[in-house]
Amino acid sequence: LSSRAGGMSGPAIKPLALKCVYDVCSSVEIPVIGTGGVSTGRDALEMIMAGATAVGIGSGVYYRGASVFSRVENEIKSFMNARGFSSLEEIRGLALK
Repeated sequence: LSSRAGGMSGPAIKPLALKCVYDVCSSVEIPVIGTGGVSTGRDALEMIMAGATAVGIGSGVYYRGASVFSRVENEIKSFMNARGFSSLEEIRGLALK
């Protein structure tokens, strides 16, 4: 903001954030927090599939309110139940394989 221009956040940054998570996770074996444009369960799952060990939600709270957390959790659970996954560990890094 000191340069009189704001930063990018929200849904517009998700493709770049997702690529960064994928690139880091495919290069090193350290815990990575996927954040940037996450506001749905699908967004969170994409970060986890790219290798993230945790997911951060920032602008999603602005766009969807504090209930975003329970909605993301419920969407993840629905996805897992529909596809027979019993843990996030089964999903983590699927895009890396």
